[in-house]
Amino acid sequence: MATTDGVRAEIDDEGRQRRLRVLAADEDKEALESTAAVLRALGHDVVALAVRVPEAAARIAAEDPDLAVVVVHHDREHALELIAELSSYVSGPVIAIVDEQDTEFLATAASRGLFAYARLETPQEVQGAIELAMARHADVCELSEQVSRLEAAIERRATIERAKGILMERHDVGEREAFELLRRNARASNRRVTDLATSVIESRALLPDHGGADGHPGATRAGSAPAATSTGRAAQGR
Repeated sequence: MATTDGVRAEIDDEGRQRRLRVLAADEDKEALESTAAVLRALGHDVVALAVRVPEAAARIAAEDPDLAVVVVHHDREHALELIAELSSYVSGPVIAIVDEQDTEFLATAASRGLFAYARLETPQEVQGAIELAMARHADVCELSEQVSRLEAAIERRATIERAKGILMERHDVGEREAFELLRRNARASNRRVTDLATSVIESRALLPDHGGADGHPGATRAGSAPAATSTGRAAQGR
């Protein structure tokens, strides 16, 4: 961390100070300006908004900040409502500027989306809270992406399994053969297996056989009788 006049500033991967776009929200304009001044001294771009809770969403959408800061006064309920509103719309984390450490309030605020808190009197503490909130938010986003990928994988597997069941019934084949039927048709039509499985579920249609177990078109399942050829039928008719 680099220091400027005793104030820490976040550093990016290339050793340069990282400037964040910070939204500071407070109905008290005087307190809002004090908060904005500290944030600017820390090297951040600040959008100071003296807004009520109902107005917060529209302003957040317009500004799209990296971080939101709520100044907490005596009206704790208003602060909690503002934290909840900001955390619902802002793409980054929310931190609170407090004048005292109220354990009950902070616990409730955390349940509504608060990532960190600090006292305004110590700029270093404010910057530390910003860094902590950004790191925690990055971890949460990564975990959310992992969960989304896992859920998508589970959904794809369920789709394929359902399509296999339909093909097993419609084609009178086994589980492995049903999957091979899906895979061959997906390859032949240049589609993903999951997309083809979805089509099977929606249409419940039969699939053409683009090659059986031995890899040749028209190959039949193991154990099934081969079709008689025209030559064979002609010979039988003699």
